[in-house]
Amino acid sequence: MTPSAADLTRFLGTVHPYDSLGARRLADLVPRFETLALKAGTPVYRLGEVLRGVYVVYDGEVEVTDENGNPVSILGPRNSFGERGLTRDGLAVTTARTQSDTTLLILPRDAFELLLASEPQVAKFFDRRRAAIPRGNDLATSRVSDLMSRDPLTLDAQASVQDAARAMAMRGISSVCVLRDGALAGIVTVRDISGKVVGDGLPISTPLAEVMSPNPISLASTAIGSDVLHTMMERHIGHVPILEAGQLVGIVTQTDLTRFQAVSSAELVSKISHAASAREMAVVTAEIPRLLVQLVAAGNRHEVVTRLITDIADTATRRLLTLAETELGPPPVPYLWLACGSQGRQEQTGVSDQDNCLFLDDAVSEADMPYFAALARFVSDGLDTCGYVYCPGDMMATNPRWCQPLRVWRAYFQGWIAKPDPTAQMLASVMFDLRPIGGQMSLFDGLQTETLKAASKNSIFVAHMIANSLKHTPPLGLLRGFATIRSGEHRNTIDLKHNGVVPVVDLARVYTLRGRLTPANTRARLEAAEAAGVLSPSGGRDLLDAYDLIAETRLEHQARQIKAGGRPDNYMSPSDLSDFERSHLRDAFVVVKTLQSAVGHGRGMLS
Repeated sequence: MTPSAADLTRFLGTVHPYDSLGARRLADLVPRFETLALKAGTPVYRLGEVLRGVYVVYDGEVEVTDENGNPVSILGPRNSFGERGLTRDGLAVTTARTQSDTTLLILPRDAFELLLASEPQVAKFFDRRRAAIPRGNDLATSRVSDLMSRDPLTLDAQASVQDAARAMAMRGISSVCVLRDGALAGIVTVRDISGKVVGDGLPISTPLAEVMSPNPISLASTAIGSDVLHTMMERHIGHVPILEAGQLVGIVTQTDLTRFQAVSSAELVSKISHAASAREMAVVTAEIPRLLVQLVAAGNRHEVVTRLITDIADTATRRLLTLAETELGPPPVPYLWLACGSQGRQEQTGVSDQDNCLFLDDAVSEADMPYFAALARFVSDGLDTCGYVYCPGDMMATNPRWCQPLRVWRAYFQGWIAKPDPTAQMLASVMFDLRPIGGQMSLFDGLQTETLKAASKNSIFVAHMIANSLKHTPPLGLLRGFATIRSGEHRNTIDLKHNGVVPVVDLARVYTLRGRLTPANTRARLEAAEAAGVLSPSGGRDLLDAYDLIAETRLEHQARQIKAGGRPDNYMSPSDLSDFERSHLRDAFVVVKTLQSAVGHGRGMLS
C-alpha cells in the first residue's frame, strides 16, 4: 500500500536529518518525495547509472555493494542512501539491490540540492555521511601495519647460506632479514641464493653478509599500501622490511599483497560450497581471522563485517547438510536446520561457538529418529572441525531435546511462555533468535508470529524477559572509570561481549517481543523498534550509536589481536584505548545503562 502524505510526514519526522526540520518545512517537502515499491532481489540502481535522487528505506531491506561486489551496507527502515553519487555528476558509485519486498522514498536531485542549500543542519548531516563512507578493501590506501607479516625470519650476518636455506624452507617463505648487532643490515632472498650462491658456485657455508643485499629499502609502519606498491615497482624488488623506531617489526612481500587482495567472503563461500569434506572446509574457515582483519582495516561497519562472517558459517552448515544426506541417504521426512545465538542474529565475529537445532516434520516416526541423530552429529562434528566449537551449554541439534517434531517445538514455546521460570525465559531468549539455515523453510512459517503474539500478551513472561535483559550490565565504575575484571586470567580487562554487546542484544530482544517484530539481527531490531514506536526516536538513535561504538570497538580489539599473532577474544584492557576513545566508550555504556534503567522501571522507552 502506498503511504499517504500523513504517513510520510509521521515517518520522516522520525528520520534524521528530516526530523530537524520544522513542521511547516517538512510539510512542504513531503510532496516532493516519490514512492517506489520493489520486489525482493530487484536492483535499485547499478554502478555507473544516473541516480534519481536520495533514497530513504520506508520498509524492507537494501544491500549496497562496492565496485568489486563487496557489501558496504545492509540498510533497513529509516536509512538513507545514494547521496554520495549526487556529488559526482549524479552517477552511482555503488550498486543497491533489495533483499526483501521494499518500499523506498526518493527525494529527486533538484529537491535534494535545494534542501542542502536552504537547511545547514541537513547539509552538515550529509557532508558527514559522505566523509564516513568506507572505501572498501582498497589495497593502495590500507595501512602497512594491516598488510605486513609480523614475524619475519631473521638470522645474524654470520649465519651461513645453508642455515638461511633451511630456515626459509621450514617456514615456506622466500626471504630472510639479516641482522647485525640487532639492527637490520640486509636481506637475502631465494633468488639471491640461486643466483649468487648456486650460480657462482659459492660454498653453502658462505656467511649471509657476503651475499645479502645490504641496507635494503624499508618503510615505516605508518606507510600505506601505495607506498609499498610504488617502492616495489620503482626498485624492482619483492620484499620490503618494515621498521618502527629503527627496529624491524615486519615485512611486506608480493605474496602478502596478493593475499590481501585475494581474501574475500565471496571467495571463501565459493570454496566451502564446493568442498568435499569438513577438513577441506576447515582449510577455508582458517582464513576467517585474516578476512576479519581486512574488513575492519577497510573501514566496514560492524554489521557488514559480522554479516559476511556469518554468511560463511551458513554456507558451511548447508554444505555439511548436503554431505550428510549424501552419506546417510535422503531424509525420511522434511526437516529444517536452524541457528540461534550469534549465528541466528548474523552477528558472528572471530570468536564463535555453534548454537543450532532441528525442526522435524510432524510425520516423523520414532524409527526415523536415528537418521536425524546421525545427521545432527555429522553436521555438528563438521562445524567443530571448521572451528565452530561445540556449544558449552549443549544447545545443539545433537541434544535430543533440540531435535524434535514441529508439534513438540510449539509445545516448548507455549510452556516457556505459560510458566516463565528462570530456565524457561533463558531458553526462550536463545530461541527467539532462531533463523532458518537449510532444509524445508516452511516448517518455520507461522511459528515465529504466533509465538511473539502469545508471548507479548503474557505480562508475567514479558516481566521475566525484562528481568533477564538486566542481568548483564555495562562495566561502569566510579569516578568515570571502568569496572574491570578483578581476578583470573582476564584481570584488569572488560568483557566486550557479556558486558558490552550482550546488554544491547537483550534490550533489542525485549523491544522485539513488545512490538511483535520479526528481525533477528540486533541492529535491525533496534531500527524496527524505533520505526514501530516501541522505542522513542531519541532513545533509538542514542542506543544505535552506542551499540555501533561498542560493537566496532570489539571488532577492532579482535583485529589487533589477530594482527599481533594471537587468538581473538572479547577481553580488552581499557589501556589499549586512548583517553578520547575511553571517554566515548564509557559514554556509550552510560547510554545502555540508562536504557536498561528505563526498561526496568517501565519508563519512557516501552509503549
